[in-house]
Amino acid sequence: MLILVRHGETEANAAGVLLGQTESPLTEHGRSQVASLAPLVSGARRLISSPLGRARETAAALDLDVPVEIDERWAEIHYGELDGHPLAGLPPELLREWRGDPGFRPPGGETLTELGRRVRDACEELFAQRGQGARGDGDVVVVSHVSPIKAAVAWALGAGDEISWRLHLSTASITRVAWGVDGPVLRVFNDTLPA
Repeated sequence: MLILVRHGETEANAAGVLLGQTESPLTEHGRSQVASLAPLVSGARRLISSPLGRARETAAALDLDVPVEIDERWAEIHYGELDGHPLAGLPPELLREWRGDPGFRPPGGETLTELGRRVRDACEELFAQRGQGARGDGDVVVVSHVSPIKAAVAWALGAGDEISWRLHLSTASITRVAWGVDGPVLRVFNDTLPA
């Protein structure tokens, strides 16, 4: 099973701003959220994390007793000049263009298509490793961010990158993708616990 964990709430999440490559620490509430997730992912054989601090902090707090592997492909989308801006405060015409075109690039940032490509590559690699000894057996936990997890769901469903705007993913949520015989199978999306 591929278990995708979104990091706990950060200061930027609480403020309602876009948080891409900028660092923002977990809030006290975020740390509490992560503590409640730990029992749900215990026993995993591998733990992979985005290189960003909020994901690494979340991965460490899961206390899985396995080394944390850092994989750059699970980093949040690069919002470029929009990083740190409130989504609600962006001009409506910019939002329309962004939501209507997965190839839209925020100034200095990354497109949903580019993000989708790197996440699909990471997912395909994990899927290919299943059943191949210690690295491929058992559950794999990946601690990441809203956009990469949505991209992984698109991969599992065989959908395009534009699906991202139609999905809501909470902080400290769990999404589970099973290793099906012929491909991935989405089992659970955006499962959250009260913290």
